[in-house]
Amino acid sequence: MSDHLTALDATFLELEQVDRSAHMHIGAVMVFDPQPGDGMPSLQRVRDEIDARLPDLPRFLQRLSTPHTGGLSWPSWEQDESFDIAKHVLAVELPPPRGEHELLDWASDYFSQRLDRTRPLWEIVISELADGRWAMTTKTHHAMVDGVGSVDIGQTILDADATPDARERRDHQATEDALETADDEGGLPAPIGLAAEVGGAWLRLVRAGVNTARGALRLGVDTAVHPDRAREALVRARAMAELIYRDEVIAAPPTTLNRPIGTNRRLAVIQVALDDLKAVKRGLGGTVNDVVLAISAGGLRRLLLERGEEVPEQGLRAMVPVNIRAASEHLAMGNKVTSLFVHLPMVEPDPKARYVRQMDEAERLKSGTQAIGSSTLMDLTSLAPPVVHSVLARSLYATRLFNVTITNVPGPQAPLYAFGSRMRKAWPLVPLAAEHALGIAVFSYDGDMFFCLNADRDAVPDLGTVTAGIEESLRELLELVGQPASSTPARS
Repeated sequence: MSDHLTALDATFLELEQVDRSAHMHIGAVMVFDPQPGDGMPSLQRVRDEIDARLPDLPRFLQRLSTPHTGGLSWPSWEQDESFDIAKHVLAVELPPPRGEHELLDWASDYFSQRLDRTRPLWEIVISELADGRWAMTTKTHHAMVDGVGSVDIGQTILDADATPDARERRDHQATEDALETADDEGGLPAPIGLAAEVGGAWLRLVRAGVNTARGALRLGVDTAVHPDRAREALVRARAMAELIYRDEVIAAPPTTLNRPIGTNRRLAVIQVALDDLKAVKRGLGGTVNDVVLAISAGGLRRLLLERGEEVPEQGLRAMVPVNIRAASEHLAMGNKVTSLFVHLPMVEPDPKARYVRQMDEAERLKSGTQAIGSSTLMDLTSLAPPVVHSVLARSLYATRLFNVTITNVPGPQAPLYAFGSRMRKAWPLVPLAAEHALGIAVFSYDGDMFFCLNADRDAVPDLGTVTAGIEESLRELLELVGQPASSTPARS
């Protein structure tokens, strides 16, 4: 029996169809200790083990019924009768000297290539470093899963201890650790993956005269049968109106980060101690999320200044995806997200004042209705047929809505293993929409925070300026609270 894509899942296919510069896959580069006998596991061993675990992930054995969206119905997920694990689990040899720098360069090129839509939309590639460590790089289309879902899937592929047969005994401790980390980070609701903002698109759809009576009738009948829902409907309607007004009238500021981009990507990674961000939170208030946003703002401020650009008075607008996945939806496929739009107070030169303003912005969003308005708009646009919805996709990531994506996924704080090797690093990937030259993905794991910057290779040749600015901003905040850094940030 087929399973049709939702409108939100299909959006990520549509974004690729309307612009060749958009690559809508998520992924990660995971670096492991050497195998007990040195080096990495054999390709055949990895294929056999992953193949044995795929029954836990049935979507990974399915492909799209048609590689393109449009028409009168969404594509569906159908069993791939010719599935071949060898086409999805591969090995590559890194160029000498086969270090982390070469791994990151290879990953930049790898993530610049789209997945083959005639097959199940995922791949895993293993590679060995010169010192015996090895890497596992994953690429999964966003139409299949969002960020939190991908963390759950990682726990199916990985093990909770070094014993090879630990899969039989896993108790999802890593999931519980991730939830504890999310609670500790607080602030904005668990930001993850990607989501779609459709305020302007919805206005244009209405203006075009598309019939939405079916959705209105459904809402009216539901309210009549359940009068207690009338108040909720009113709240959602007001929130949607506020969101549409704000994003139609007050556009995100123009910057050199929001111009046409190409298809080639460049990655940069920073690794910092989670305790350092927590020290700032304890000393200045706020949450770990506030620290992430504030130091990201510092890095972006430095980039604009070194480019000779005027820093916008209202700051850049960041799209922060928000998890709405229920705890019961562990391992559920598809996207369960909405989004918030956060202003980054980059115009403020003083690091403490900048951080305070960032906290104030988070408080404003927490007490507001933006997330409700966003999710309401998504619900309404999902009523449009695919042939109309494909038009909406062109407006989902308009530069007037946001300048940059910043996503922070709380991961497990206990070690994970693959084939007996302990995972030491995890570099997450956030994809880039058209005319968005830079995205920042943050992942916490086993006491560290990994910032992975994904940028258009030609539009952001100065990516190192952003990483240096993030490091400097964190150092400034630590100095303000009288806390020495737990360790020197590691940059790849």
